[in-house]
Amino acid sequence: MNIKLYPHIAFKHFTYSLALLISFSAFPIIAEDCRTGNPEVYFIAPEKGAELTSPVKVIFGLKNFNISPAGVDKCDSGHHHLIIDADIPNLEMPIPSSQNYIHFGRGQVKTEIVLSPGKHSLRLLMGNFAHMPQFYSEKIEIEVKPIK
Repeated sequence: MNIKLYPHIAFKHFTYSLALLISFSAFPIIAEDCRTGNPEVYFIAPEKGAELTSPVKVIFGLKNFNISPAGVDKCDSGHHHLIIDADIPNLEMPIPSSQNYIHFGRGQVKTEIVLSPGKHSLRLLMGNFAHMPQFYSEKIEIEVKPIK
């Protein structure tokens, strides 16, 4: 097998690739730079003030924004985080992961959660590709009744 090398073409492609790399590193473009709408995240279910039994079915709503999995940086997109019985985390830091801050990094839009009987607060928080907070819903209160 005879392979011909064309150094002038390889150099041209290398130079072009290097120029692109330098320009993107000097002027990085991130998804937050291209936000176009007024996004809103909200609960489809449960409703504010709902009285229900565990497990609780939670369905996330979203307007003027798109879902993308964690690690994928796209314009107007991110993924859901569910805050249970906790405050909004520090908005300058990545969203923590615990029983109070549940990540849906694969782009899920619904879940079922097991909650003990009693009153609970829920809030949705959108995170970007790197789990940095973007915007959040109003806090809703629900009451989980014991199963009889």
